[in-house]
Amino acid sequence: MTASAQPSARTARTRERLLAAALDLFSRNGYDGTTVAQVAAAAGVTEMTFYRHFGSKEALLLEDPYDPLMVAAVGRQPVALPPIVRVVRGVRTAWEQVPIEDAAPVRERVRIAGGSPALRASMHANTRRSQEAIARQLVDDGADAVAAAVASSAVMAALMTALLLWAQGEDADLGAAITGALDVLDVGAGPKG
Repeated sequence: MTASAQPSARTARTRERLLAAALDLFSRNGYDGTTVAQVAAAAGVTEMTFYRHFGSKEALLLEDPYDPLMVAAVGRQPVALPPIVRVVRGVRTAWEQVPIEDAAPVRERVRIAGGSPALRASMHANTRRSQEAIARQLVDDGADAVAAAVASSAVMAALMTALLLWAQGEDADLGAAITGALDVLDVGAGPKG
């Protein structure tokens, strides 16, 4: 990403304020009991500013910038490996490239989204888009379409399950939750790398 494409420090601070205000209000009033106007007011910005940063209240919780990283990392895995191994190792590599310094807001976002039937459905739709993008990469690299779909679906289901369980638990280590889910699928695949 070029310097001009990176968000400014001011933009990042505004997004952080909006997210913090939203999480606080969602925790107190529930997701459905909180409006965009309330989030914007609590963050000290206008509703228009909210919509410039997040297209919707739902996007504030479900925005996922990791798909391109995962797809690219899967694409860099040796094509001779089975599709499931490529996906597991690609996702593991992408995860290692994006350390999360403060897992508490991530936990709260996943907990809130997982607790709302409408948001949970949207989480599954996001996961489906991720699966499809990863499967396309595998097929583009020569994998069988069914094997690619099964491999991407299995890995994304494992990640979603691990995230939802982690969000409801007390374990602070998100990385352990992610790698643990990937390890379940990577058993017997041979040396990683």
